Amino acid sequence: MVHLLLAVIYLSFISLGLPDSLLGAAWPSMYGEFNVPVSYAGAISMIIAFCTVVSSLQSDRLTRMLGTGKVTAISVAMTAAALYAFSASHSFWMLCLWAVPYGLGAGSVDASLNNYVALHYKSCHMSWLHCMWGVGTSLGPYIMGYALTSQKGWNTGYRYVSLLQIVLAILLVATLPFWKQNGGGSKASSCGIPGTSARGLTLGEVAGIPGAKSAMGTFFCYCALEQTAGLWGSSYLALYCGVQPEVAARYAGLFFIGITVGRAISGFLTILLNDARMVRLGLLVAVAGVAMFAWPKGALAPGGLVFLGLGCSPIYPCLMHAAPDYFGADKSQAIIGVQMASAYIGICLMPPLFGILAHHITMALFPVYLLTLLILMAAVHECLLKNVRAARNDK
Repeated sequence: MVHLLLAVIYLSFISLGLPDSLLGAAWPSMYGEFNVPVSYAGAISMIIAFCTVVSSLQSDRLTRMLGTGKVTAISVAMTAAALYAFSASHSFWMLCLWAVPYGLGAGSVDASLNNYVALHYKSCHMSWLHCMWGVGTSLGPYIMGYALTSQKGWNTGYRYVSLLQIVLAILLVATLPFWKQNGGGSKASSCGIPGTSARGLTLGEVAGIPGAKSAMGTFFCYCALEQTAGLWGSSYLALYCGVQPEVAARYAGLFFIGITVGRAISGFLTILLNDARMVRLGLLVAVAGVAMFAWPKGALAPGGLVFLGLGCSPIYPCLMHAAPDYFGADKSQAIIGVQMASAYIGICLMPPLFGILAHHITMALFPVYLLTLLILMAAVHECLLKNVRAARNDK
């Protein structure tokens, strides 16, 4: 039964990635139908991100009240309903309306699942599970592309993914009894099972935990880096390095391939290295990737995308897995919730900020911007480790 549950969790992580890349893949075919500017995709993305922040902050209360299994099943069902509603929408305001449950469903399930895996499974599984998220983000555009090239329209692409989510929701409901069993990891805890705690922690209480603010800062910087690289990497190649736009568009996928392949490799490396060392190793590889961006005439920039993706690959899953060890199993769900909220705030703010800088100054700032985020991330990560060591010494 333990192996069956792990297989369901792997499927859940694939399903988390499926909707994340759908809007970007479908929007060129959508915005004309709704008679809105192409830039309006940003409004939908912002609504989804804001609602994800809200649900991430509530994940501690929801998980303590309902348990990880029920939160996951409800969230996946909510996302499935939102995706199906997207497929049936005929106006822009309807897309904005259904973006609310779209985001609310994403935040709670992501935070709750990450905490469950951190508590009950080894670090290698966290890396491989996030590799499955990469598989999902890769499959999403493929499914949408199939619908579009088959002349079935973007609506059908959203409907296909919603049906996959419905099947997963049914499977999650059927496996609810298994979630109360320990997954076999090294940390034994009943966190995430109803009735184990009187109440969740408030945001103020979480912020007061030693190291919590540093953890939030690390996630803010990481997701700001990842999203900035993913959003502007192709534009840097085309506008600054002189790569043909259609070639630059193909190169853009190298970053996400690097993340996905890197997480598959990281799963094996975590057997030898602890989470902190994996994060440090990832930062060093990412710096090498940024250095390749700065190579004269952009000759190594495509390789820079790959190395930056490889460097980013262990950081997010290893930081997630370390939360129970750093802060305790009783606080990890609340910590992971605010970490995810911080991550989405970074996604909302930092990529648009680079767009403003590139427009008003120069696209050549791309590697400088990425290096600044890496340096900040390294600094707050070391501060996190220092705070955790100090808290342990005080006990």
